[in-house]
Amino acid sequence: MAGHGGARNRSGPTPSPTSARSDARDVRAKKLTVGGYAGDFPPLSNFLPDGTEREGVVWASLWRTPQAGQWIKEAWRHRAVAMYVRWLVRAEDPEATAATITAAQRLADQIGMTPAGLRENGWLIVDDDATTNPEQQQKQEAVRQSHGAARTNGGGRRMRAVPDGEG
Repeated sequence: MAGHGGARNRSGPTPSPTSARSDARDVRAKKLTVGGYAGDFPPLSNFLPDGTEREGVVWASLWRTPQAGQWIKEAWRHRAVAMYVRWLVRAEDPEATAATITAAQRLADQIGMTPAGLRENGWLIVDDDATTNPEQQQKQEAVRQSHGAARTNGGGRRMRAVPDGEG
């Protein structure tokens, strides 16, 4: 019987790139610009030699998303993106089975095309200005530092210890 115990994908809470604990462990989300990727990308025929015209259209549109800027740096993802294209096009069919739609959804998660997939990959889509504007970066760093270790009651007021019997 296989599959006993051990860590599993998505088990437990995912690290929050905005928490003080993640800052302490230097866990930061990779920022992807909302403008998307504008560079060259590999031809679909490298991965799906029998690709259809619709698959080619979907492939080209995916390579203009913010996630594509990360895929191009990680060639090992290209095949997963191609498989996502194939299963997504199949899932578009009104007669598609639940298994086909599930396969497309799982691949979407793997390549970061869903909110859960973005979190799983440690990616965050941000305004183009937020990644290149030094003033914006300084503001973000100041907010991170001011909220770093302070514990608050949720209303912004800092929590403090009270003497025994007064709480």
